Amino acid sequence: MIISIAAIRKNLALPKTSWQICLLAIIGGCASALLVVLFTLTIEEIQQLYLIKRDNYSSLDEISRFDLPIIGALIILLIAWLTGYKYLRTGIPFVLHRLKVAHGVIPFKNTLNQFWGSAVALASGFSVGREGPAVHLGAACSSYLGSALKLPYNSMRTLCACGIAAAIAATFNTPIAAVLFVMEVIMREYKVHIFVPVMLASIVGSLITRSLLGTSHNFEYFHTVALEHHHYLSLVILAIFLGLLAAGFNKYLVLIIKHSVKYHIVPRLLLAALITGTLGYLVPGAMGTGTSAIDVSLSSNLHLGFLLSLLMAKLLMTMFALGLGIPGGIIGPTLAIGAIAGACAAAVVTQILPGVHLGSDLILMGMAGFMAASLNAPLAALLTVVELSSQLELVVPAMIVITIASIVSRQLCKNESIFTMQLDAQNLLYRKPPIEESLQNIGVLAVMKDQFLILDQASPSTILGELLHNKEEQWVINSEPGQTKGVNNYFWAQLDTEVADENNANIAHVEHNIENKLLMHKLIPLSHQATLAEAYLALVEQRSGAVYIYHKDINDCIGLVTFEQLRIYLVEGKLN
Repeated sequence: MIISIAAIRKNLALPKTSWQICLLAIIGGCASALLVVLFTLTIEEIQQLYLIKRDNYSSLDEISRFDLPIIGALIILLIAWLTGYKYLRTGIPFVLHRLKVAHGVIPFKNTLNQFWGSAVALASGFSVGREGPAVHLGAACSSYLGSALKLPYNSMRTLCACGIAAAIAATFNTPIAAVLFVMEVIMREYKVHIFVPVMLASIVGSLITRSLLGTSHNFEYFHTVALEHHHYLSLVILAIFLGLLAAGFNKYLVLIIKHSVKYHIVPRLLLAALITGTLGYLVPGAMGTGTSAIDVSLSSNLHLGFLLSLLMAKLLMTMFALGLGIPGGIIGPTLAIGAIAGACAAAVVTQILPGVHLGSDLILMGMAGFMAASLNAPLAALLTVVELSSQLELVVPAMIVITIASIVSRQLCKNESIFTMQLDAQNLLYRKPPIEESLQNIGVLAVMKDQFLILDQASPSTILGELLHNKEEQWVINSEPGQTKGVNNYFWAQLDTEVADENNANIAHVEHNIENKLLMHKLIPLSHQATLAEAYLALVEQRSGAVYIYHKDINDCIGLVTFEQLRIYLVEGKLN
């Protein structure tokens, strides 16, 4: 059984699609989806205490709308105090950071803050989304599974991606968009060995949410798209506006993060609650994730002035809530902001061209364009809106809006993805050199040399004799004479190149100059879960030698990875 588990781990260390990683993707996806369903039901149960309909804060009186965010902020602070303030980082930016610095492993207390803090925030009317918590919870759930099984770190990253895909699919019932979001925003690479298990996990997440919560989407009430070719000029103008709006939104959100970071979390959350409560008192439709704002936008004959006030309130609520540290996601609010912007454009078109009604069409285009420009995720935005609305007819017009909005935001305004901007503002690492990016896809178990000879406290002449006589034993580990075998005493013995070329003709002559002919490299220990990136970082300075791999006991070597193996892979692309 031990050999079987070792063989499975070694197989998972390779960057390839295997039945083992697919099975783990299904298990991790199932667990992640169930956790997200529990999270969703928790929010709904809380809201049922005081709301007639989910996210419909207009049913509350003015004083209740003002008080609710403040009460929510106090509860969030209580949860933060109980779990420790240093564990407050949550959401998609934090997951991106942990994927780079810890292979996706998420601290448990951060997950507690994400679950309960976000549930309270979403139920209290803050303008944050459910997808950020879903990504965090999905990644955490899968990473705990990988940690419990002590999987290689490269497969743990894949498993985290699977958990995220399942969680998003369970949140929105959009399996295709979930896969594209993971590949485009989270992993930022398209590899088949990642794509297949991620797709399986997304399917599992969607099936679970359909079984437990029903098959309906949030926005199935959109009518058939009526856009025609002569309406495309309006789409171009809308796209330009969305690109500019997204650039301004990202810029000021990051500005709030940078200026607020020097203050303690208590005044920051209370200020966010005060702003949300005040704006909610005046514009109740702007409260919540965005469902209410989209419902309001779809209402007929709304005055342009009202829509502009709703747009401004939603922008301010979202920027201050996320910028000041309220736990939650950003995708839900971006969809709402885009919908309101589209409704504003529809109102303008109606005034210019009486009798032309493009309300729901431009709302859908606004959702797609603003999400794409703000997140720098055009494919994910396109599929999200298509799946949420069940309208395949909007693909071509949505592509026009998304393309132009992304170009305006990215090229003209020098805007980046809001997630990378948040990471920069918080000084969180999310980039690695290309060499490390490549090497972290392969676990050390996949390439380690497990045929080696251990010589305990052997003399140099004994080591030399073994190297010359036992050609099949290429790797010799030695514990220095006079010292106890242990982690600080493992060495890799290697013949000088000139000696190896002498074809062992005169061993006696070699032994005469043994001090100059025998090279001893001190070995560096690495866990069996490590990737080639960790091995490379351990050896890159000396550009020689090797690392030894251990399983449970750091003094128990199970294999070697040499710098020469890493060099051959980087130069020739072959695993040796």
